[in-house]
Order: sequence, then C-alpha cells, then structure tokens
Amino acid sequence: MTANVGTIDRIIRAALGVALLWFAFFSGLPLADTPLWKYGAAILGVVMLVVAAVRVCPVYSIFGLKTCA
Repeated sequence: MTANVGTIDRIIRAALGVALLWFAFFSGLPLADTPLWKYGAAILGVVMLVVAAVRVCPVYSIFGLKTCA
C-alpha cells in the first residue's frame, strides 16, 4: 500500500495514541474505570499508533485523501 499519512499527521496520531493509552490505563479518572471507555480508548490508542507507524490510514484510502507530499 502507498503511504497516505504525512509527518505532521503521524506526530499528531502518535501523541493522541499515547494520550489515549495513558487515559485508559494510568489516569485514575473515574470515567476510565468503566469498561466501555477504558477498552475503547485503549483500542483507539493502539490503532492510532499503528497508523502512525505504518503511514497508511484505511479511512484516508477509502476517501482518497493524502496528507503526505
């Protein structure tokens, strides 16, 4: 697959992924104790990190978007 995620997009996705994983497992907030929010944030965080690592976003592919030069 062709890369469709640019550098700035990768940085934002990686930061968001780390923040979501922190929220899910280390925040200590009452909202993070409910399984829906905890595992939802964890799954979304992992997806964000994977997309940042491989530089291919399936949603961008569907809509024909590209943020890389």
